[in-house]
Amino acid sequence: MIEFQSVSYAFEDVPVLEDVSLTIDDGEFVLLAGANGSGKTTLLRHCNGLLEPDSGEVLVDGTPVAEDLIAARSSVGMVFQHPRDQFVSATVGADVAFGPENLGLDRGEIDRRVTAALDAVNLAGRENARIDSLSGGEQSRVAIAGALAMEPSHLVLDEPFTGLDDPARQSVLDRLESLSRDGTGILLATHDLRDVSVLADRVIAMRDGRIAVNGPPEPVLGELEGLEVRVPDATRC
Repeated sequence: MIEFQSVSYAFEDVPVLEDVSLTIDDGEFVLLAGANGSGKTTLLRHCNGLLEPDSGEVLVDGTPVAEDLIAARSSVGMVFQHPRDQFVSATVGADVAFGPENLGLDRGEIDRRVTAALDAVNLAGRENARIDSLSGGEQSRVAIAGALAMEPSHLVLDEPFTGLDDPARQSVLDRLESLSRDGTGILLATHDLRDVSVLADRVIAMRDGRIAVNGPPEPVLGELEGLEVRVPDATRC
């Protein structure tokens, strides 16, 4: 479980989050919607201590993130908007192994996690492939695999479909659906709810650093007008 308790954050004295309180349950698939600048990315970066709130608190599985960063980052896997921003190695296998290696795990456990993570994103046997030779969709799946190798209870993704063509987008959607079905909690930030809304248990929309809408997809999709969010055509008037 991820809990935001009255979280506020400002960048250079400009408020970005204002008194945000949310709970993301284990196994829940949550879409965090909103326009660019609404606070989505900033909120996500509080989940595992990449940012610290100016006031309020973020807890993962009941423990404040600031008290145990290793536990938070093991429980909450992060996938950034641009996968290249998080790659640290030239090859697929080395990059996916990076997180488990930093946990100090033995080689056998690291290899097991790498194999399982790549299998989960349909990249089994691609350990030696160079990341710069992969398509955009494949790079996104490598980024997801790197997060999964930490065996998190939650996978947090920031605009994971940016720059992907339709086949690549569908490939990532299929992987997320499979992970959700297997019990991984998903928190996905996006300004485009087309296709992905059918997978969600809940939609949360932000505006100006605050929660504007929060509820099940079907009723909520009709309340997003004016928030610069793309919704499935069936919900448009």
